[in-house]
Amino acid sequence: MDKIYPDAASALDGLVFDGMTIMAGGFGLCGIPENLITALRETGTKEVTAISNNAGIDDFGLGVLLQTRQIKKMVSSYVGENATFEKQYLNGELDLEFNPQGTLAERIRAGGAGIPGFYTKTGVGTLIAEGKEHKDFNGETYILETGLVADVALVKAWKADSEGNLIYRKTARNFNPMMATAGKMTVVEVEEIVETGSFDPDHIHTPGIFVDRIVTGTFEKRIEKRTTRDA
Repeated sequence: MDKIYPDAASALDGLVFDGMTIMAGGFGLCGIPENLITALRETGTKEVTAISNNAGIDDFGLGVLLQTRQIKKMVSSYVGENATFEKQYLNGELDLEFNPQGTLAERIRAGGAGIPGFYTKTGVGTLIAEGKEHKDFNGETYILETGLVADVALVKAWKADSEGNLIYRKTARNFNPMMATAGKMTVVEVEEIVETGSFDPDHIHTPGIFVDRIVTGTFEKRIEKRTTRDA
């Protein structure tokens, strides 16, 4: 099966629907699937549940889907850089499921591994633990967290080969490898597609078995916060 698609819009064709759950890789603005997010906006898909570490900024990343009110719920760790998110949440227009960052990463990894739930000490005794099952192990209390899966995982990688084997670059790796395993369908945007066999097998981060569709894109690579000082 040919996994390579000509553009982001065609890579999402037939996969999106109202009420769907997506995962979107990235940390801040690093390693986000920006072309796929823009293509999802253009589909007009509504009532989306978005699983992502954060919500981008107002006019970039998942922020563009918040602007068009296509996201109904966020499952996230940190959303403090997005004023649109804040306004919609405080106005009761947006649901939010907060997660400690490590818990979010492990929920995604567990979902991709077929693990329905796991116990963690993180959040015990806080609002995070309310309504969750508690269990003691060796005299310590843990809470039950559930694994996460998505209808479609939107992933950003550095390079792919034609079989969908992926290599990420430095910190752009972040949440992308876990999400690549946790989507019922995984769509990846990359900077370059190379011939199969070009990668040293030991350097592959995500095996192609997890990847359904690949598209190349151009990337803005914004700096989220620029700090300067006088020379």
